[in-house]
Amino acid sequence: MSLFTKVVVGIVLAALTLPAAAESSEISVAQQYGVSFLPLMVMERDKLVEKHAKAVGLGDVKVNWVKVAGPSVMNDGVISGALQFIAVGAPSMITLWDKTKGQVKGVSAMTTYPLYLITRNPNVKSVRDLSEKDKIAVPSIKVSTQAIMLQMLAAREFGDADWGKFDPYTVMLSHPDAVLALTNNTAGVNAHFTSSPFYEQEIKVPGVHLLTTNYEILGGPATAVVIAASAKYRDANPKSYKAFYEALKEAIDTINKDKRKAAQDYLDIAQDKKSTLEEIFGVINDKDYAYTLSPEKVFKTAVFMGKVGTIKDPPAKWQDMFFPDIHDLPGD
Repeated sequence: MSLFTKVVVGIVLAALTLPAAAESSEISVAQQYGVSFLPLMVMERDKLVEKHAKAVGLGDVKVNWVKVAGPSVMNDGVISGALQFIAVGAPSMITLWDKTKGQVKGVSAMTTYPLYLITRNPNVKSVRDLSEKDKIAVPSIKVSTQAIMLQMLAAREFGDADWGKFDPYTVMLSHPDAVLALTNNTAGVNAHFTSSPFYEQEIKVPGVHLLTTNYEILGGPATAVVIAASAKYRDANPKSYKAFYEALKEAIDTINKDKRKAAQDYLDIAQDKKSTLEEIFGVINDKDYAYTLSPEKVFKTAVFMGKVGTIKDPPAKWQDMFFPDIHDLPGD
């Protein structure tokens, strides 16, 4: 064996005996507010990520749970690597997937539930009556699920060329802040594209009435919240990624096994003093509400976003936007 060959063999053997790069010992997860994020709340309370991290051979993992009002901060965080997992609306995930050319994808769906467009303006009998006199609260302008639903609604009602008709009427507020603004008629906010349990609180306000829902706009049940992560993080941290995914599955299974207990869990964890057990149980036990890993109507939303130019390269199928772990699940 020549000296050169011996050197090459030595380098190869040394490389093979080097320990694998250590996975990150810290995970940051961002979420918003409301009962739709209950799986993450259960994961935090019961330390399920930490449990599954140990099950896959990792040591102690620190999990940071970050509460934010809208998707903009989360989008920047997952791209920069400051956040590892984010809970966002389907349009936000679609936008990230397109913007990063597939480097940010969906881990899975998490919650399917109705979004409610409500108003307290007595002159607005239907969505066609909305005008510059109305201010519609949404979590984020133009990119949130609610904002995209308004665009789809405008395209349907006024034609594809007017898909952005309602954009100037929107203002960015977190759901809790929007409830206060609508209830107190603050800063002209007289409409809110809301979700449970905020809808149940707002609809009790005299004069507040429902205009439409995202289910009506999309033609059926639709995923409202998905979990997203970066391919860079997933590739470098396969065990941590798996631990989070398995923890999410366990939390969803736990909720679905006993929804009345889950409703009480939400009240306790969120310290929600405005809602009753029966109200929250009624929300999550409703036939139109589901905690599930399977995406619904995400592809249809992406097709629309491609049609109006919100994204440049629409997917050919829903699986293009999600990591392989859920490709065998039913979805659309």
